[in-house]
Amino acid sequence: MVLGCGKWKYTYISTCFDIKLMTMRKISFVLTLFTISILSAQDVYLQCGTIIDTKSGKVLSEKTIVVSANKIKSIQNGYLPGSGTDTVIDLKNKTVLPGLIDMHVHIESEFNPQVYIKKFIDNEADVAFASTVFAKKTLLAGFTTVRDLGGSGVNIALRDAINKGLVEGPRIFTAGKAIATTGGHADPTNGNRKNLMGNPGPKEGVVNSPEDGKKAVRQRYKNGADVIKITATGGVLSVAKNGQNPQFTIEEIKAITSTAKDYGMLTAAHAHGDEGMQRAIKGGINTIEHGTMMSDETMELMKKHNVFLVPTITAGKQVEEKAKIKGFFPEVVAKKAAAIGPLIQDMFKRAYKKGVPIAFGTDAGVFPHGLNAKEFGYMVEAGMPLMEALKSATVTNAELLGMGGELGQLKEGFIADIIAVEEHPEKNAATLEKVVFVMKEGVVYKNE
Repeated sequence: MVLGCGKWKYTYISTCFDIKLMTMRKISFVLTLFTISILSAQDVYLQCGTIIDTKSGKVLSEKTIVVSANKIKSIQNGYLPGSGTDTVIDLKNKTVLPGLIDMHVHIESEFNPQVYIKKFIDNEADVAFASTVFAKKTLLAGFTTVRDLGGSGVNIALRDAINKGLVEGPRIFTAGKAIATTGGHADPTNGNRKNLMGNPGPKEGVVNSPEDGKKAVRQRYKNGADVIKITATGGVLSVAKNGQNPQFTIEEIKAITSTAKDYGMLTAAHAHGDEGMQRAIKGGINTIEHGTMMSDETMELMKKHNVFLVPTITAGKQVEEKAKIKGFFPEVVAKKAAAIGPLIQDMFKRAYKKGVPIAFGTDAGVFPHGLNAKEFGYMVEAGMPLMEALKSATVTNAELLGMGGELGQLKEGFIADIIAVEEHPEKNAATLEKVVFVMKEGVVYKNE
């Protein structure tokens, strides 16, 4: 229908033409974008000289891993060139393996003699900025996933920032703030002067009853934590005189682990002393961290209840060395470091021989981040074959984190967390300390 006449009729027809032209242009623009998207979509072809199958321990040669978006699309025989739009990365002279997983880090901090005063002078933002540096170091060292076992709570925000792509770092499963008893290893007011001690409770991660324990777990869940960590015994670096005494009752531990299970959260127990370990195991904990003074009886309990040992040998070695430096630690800490540090590797040796389940973890943060792979050398020194150590840092840890179908292996359909080193690690475990290629979720962060 045409309204009006003369110039008005012409105006109407012209307007209709303009609308049609605009519509056609929009359609053309959308089609152009779609075409560009199709043409720019590309896969990444990793031409790998050697691949380690961390599940079977087999070594594969001359393969091409095809990565599409964030997943491994396929693993093909030979060195495939891809098409014109694909990216090809030459790793023919490298050994390629899945991104490593560290089950015990403290991503917010890095120990130094000033750490005890810094908690009074650093703001949350200071901690946050420093944590981004530690996170990047960890990722570039080949650790694409970590379990953070306690900080101030900044670790939760860091995890989220990494997941959003705002910060470069590993995939983080975090405990937020660890749970302690009053005066226990993770009581945040240890070492404070009396008027600053206060009376921290479940919200701050300090509990003194089963009910407190339940509330503390629920608070961690509310805060956004992924896992629960308790300090079942005294520790080395806290300003408290005992480094090994039991600090929770079995009833308190059971309340914590049962509540964590309700919320789908893995549980970990820091423990140096044997009695505290036994209470933690009987109380339903999933992993024992450190395990320094573990008896044969406790080892049998761990096997019976399928509780994993996370040995953190590197941390023991580091605190032993630092204890020799006068003034590096407060006197009360130095005594514990000198006594406990030297024992961890020997305990690990006995535990491995007895068949205790082992999960790879280092306690990075007690020593500089990025040196996590030193743990492999210490494990091998203690008698664990390199391939088993690698399996503990990939397949085993992925399964413990509930990611066994997505992480820990180079396999079709798995997340593309892939690293490369210069040599085969069985020939030289130290090569794992010099990672030359890092891909996390299909994105290349390092390619030397």
